[in-house]
Formats: sequence, structure tokens, C-alpha cells
Amino acid sequence: MSSYQYVSKTELKEAIHASYLLLDSEFEEIDEDQKDIRIPEVDKTPAEMIAYQLGWLQLVMSWDRDEKEGKTVIMPAPNYKWNRLGELYQSFYKTYSHHSLRELRQLFKLTEQKWLDWIDTLSHEELFVQGVHKWTGSNPNWPMARWIHINSVAPFKTFRARIRKWKKYKAQH
Repeated sequence: MSSYQYVSKTELKEAIHASYLLLDSEFEEIDEDQKDIRIPEVDKTPAEMIAYQLGWLQLVMSWDRDEKEGKTVIMPAPNYKWNRLGELYQSFYKTYSHHSLRELRQLFKLTEQKWLDWIDTLSHEELFVQGVHKWTGSNPNWPMARWIHINSVAPFKTFRARIRKWKKYKAQH
């Protein structure tokens, strides 16, 4: 479902949480000593997949917080450009590299809850009407709910497929 088809905050939150639970469950059978293993068919290690999610969830919430505090919102992040996101991803990986897989999963759980709590603070208009917040841009097809969707539900599903491919490869090799 695309974000502009969500009809309520509840529906959006349920989609996020269901996708999160499915993704997180994929990490249950991965051993700690495998968290940093990269395979040819998948561009991220298991640890990098979670770090990516942690980074983006925190970043999007920071855009909203900065705007509400009257600060200039720098997107995607200070010292990073949209056309060079690989460097931003590397910063996410570095930030979380010292954590065990168990710790990463716990941080992911806490951050997903913080994400849902943040959504609870937003009105229907903030979520579904374009232009209520400057950081969401001027494209009428990109209300905040779409930003939320493409930084949670969509990548949660994408990374679930990737981690499944990673596990299948590891089981065969």
C-alpha cells in the first residue's frame, strides 16, 4: 500500500508495526558472529540493515523536531547530499558498528516504538495534508505519511526480502 492510500493514523501505525515485527523476526536465527558478514547477492550485512533503519528513523524524526524548534531543516543531513546517500549510510553503519546484533535489535525495537509515539503526536492534517510542515516539500504527492511510509514500511519489507536472501545464501554455503 502506498502512503497516500492510508486513511488513518491507526492504519499507518499498524502497517509500520506489522512490517517491523516481520523484519525483526528474521534476525532471530542469525548468530552474533555472523552480523557483519557480507554476501555477494546482498549489499548490506545484517548489522548494516538494522543500522540503516535506525539511522533513517532517527533522521526523519529530527527533521520534524528541528522544524518545530524553529531550526533550519537540513536534508538529508548536515554535510550530506541526496545524490551521495552512500556516505550517509556509511555514517549510520559506523555509528552502530560497536553494537552486538542483540543490542541492535533492542535499539531497533525502542526506535520503532519512538517512531510510533512520534506519529501519535501528529494530527491527521499533519500526516495526510501536504504542506503543513515545510520539511515535507511542495510535491502534493508527498504528505508526511508518505515520508513516514518510505522510511519505515517500505524499507522494512525490502530488507526482510534481503535478509531472507542472506539467510538462504548462508544456509547453502
